[in-house]
Amino acid sequence: MKSQFSILCLLVNILLISCEQAPQYYEVSGRLHTPYHIKFEHTKPLDKEIDEQLKYFYHLFNAFDSTSVISQVNQNRDIRVDTLFQKVFKKALEVSTETNGAYDVTCAPLINLWGFGFSRKDSVTPAHIDSVRQFIGFQKVRLEGDRIVKDDPRLMMNFSSLADGTVCDMIAQMLEKKGVRNYLVEFGGEMRVKGVNPSGMDWRLGITKPTDDAAGMNQELEQIVSFPKPLGMATSGNYRNFYIKDGRKYAHTIDPREGCPVQRDILSATIVAPDAMTADAYATAFMVLGSEEAKSLCAKVPGLEYFIICSDSIGDGYHPEYSEGFRQYLVTADK
Repeated sequence: MKSQFSILCLLVNILLISCEQAPQYYEVSGRLHTPYHIKFEHTKPLDKEIDEQLKYFYHLFNAFDSTSVISQVNQNRDIRVDTLFQKVFKKALEVSTETNGAYDVTCAPLINLWGFGFSRKDSVTPAHIDSVRQFIGFQKVRLEGDRIVKDDPRLMMNFSSLADGTVCDMIAQMLEKKGVRNYLVEFGGEMRVKGVNPSGMDWRLGITKPTDDAAGMNQELEQIVSFPKPLGMATSGNYRNFYIKDGRKYAHTIDPREGCPVQRDILSATIVAPDAMTADAYATAFMVLGSEEAKSLCAKVPGLEYFIICSDSIGDGYHPEYSEGFRQYLVTADK
């Protein structure tokens, strides 16, 4: 009798194992203000879980939604911020400190002033800039417990410069909690990868040429990179986010220290870091700093590597430069 029971248990276990779906690669794509594409290997699709992460992200950081956490902070509401918001806020201040203010999420009023934020002025004068700069500065805001405290109530923040990388990390962490070991998460061009692709090879990603393309249609590649270990990657450039007024081009890279859009010698900055949030923030910082300051900065920040496309000093040409540590990721260039 005991033997028959053991056989029955064995048969039940075999049946349960056979009913489990074999791991396969799933793809999830969509657009919630920003297009996203996710590919991962698992025993079942995780659309619901991904959707929950996206909703959570927008609830925290969508500055265009008056009910979001960031909007309520900007409105000086008495609100407690959760651990994720605190983590992103701390990262923003960390990068601001490392760059001596070249990166600063409190420059939201300047972003709005120049037409790249959630409101826009029809014209900008030196007086406008000076008046706004009075209440801008990462030193004027801090975290006390679970509350954001400002020195000036007019201070506003915009986390768009590290938001896409943040949501990549959020989804990647959710996938890992589900046991996913192979994935690519891309959101707005920023990425987080781990493991291998469906062909069993390291994930390969492309860096596009820095061609003026506000519609985002140009996909001609400057470089292909391959990642043998888990990493985050982000690219920032002025060639897609700009507008033209009165015959003048205004790029979205704003130097908070000067209060106006700037065009340094870097046309495109691709940053690799342990996580996508960090890569995203530093990609923006590189565009503000220019190549010489950016390269010096990279040497001081552990885990940071860069591939930048710089304009030539003469003519309209450009040339790539990259850190020694980035060399290991190159696919189509001499190593």
